[in-house]
Amino acid sequence: MSTPHNNAKKGDIAKTVLMPGDPLRAKFIAENYLENPVCYNEVRGMLGYTGTYKGVPVSVQGSGMGMPSIGIYSWELYNEYDVENIIRVGTAGAVADDVQLRDIIIGMSASTNSAYASQYRLPGTYAPTASWKLLSAAAEAAGKSGKSFRVGNILSSDTFYDDADSLAEWQKMGVLAIEMEAAALYMNAARAGKNALCVLTVSDCPLRGLSTTAEERQTTFRDMMEIALDTAVLAAG
Repeated sequence: MSTPHNNAKKGDIAKTVLMPGDPLRAKFIAENYLENPVCYNEVRGMLGYTGTYKGVPVSVQGSGMGMPSIGIYSWELYNEYDVENIIRVGTAGAVADDVQLRDIIIGMSASTNSAYASQYRLPGTYAPTASWKLLSAAAEAAGKSGKSFRVGNILSSDTFYDDADSLAEWQKMGVLAIEMEAAALYMNAARAGKNALCVLTVSDCPLRGLSTTAEERQTTFRDMMEIALDTAVLAAG
């Protein structure tokens, strides 16, 4: 079988998938962390690989940028390929004053300015939330590694260049960081009865005009990737 966006066959994709936005980061994870990785998808350049990590089958696939894109790819993984767990690994901008460059953020919930939830015709406001199975495993993995991390509410925004300059409004509600995909992922997981989590590295602080260098990002990205991979191992146990 295949979909319009994925030419994998049933069984090519593991039960747990790491999803960076950038397909080249998926390639990096596959080549540097997975044993015997096999590329199962190249459609639209959205690379996907399956291998093993510490003896556990794990896949990694790009999601693209924004909720519409991760919405497509995660829906297909959950509903067409029987994936049980998706862990988004990506970058974020700090919102809270006490969040610093290179901090690792685990998204317990994802506020959003998107209308993605409107498709469900709910009689109220839905709260996109991570799966406890993955959230608790990620906190355990990060704790065992000695890497510092924060757990809390993040903001999934439809706009990268925000003309309203609204981050200060979200800051007063305790939002830790901003990114562009987690809310749609969490909603797709909830609708499918599956599990989702978002693990982020803070790459810039837009309210303070700070950003990391390319070298610093590469080092910290590795910390985030290793937490997510160890989460996949714990989730399989």
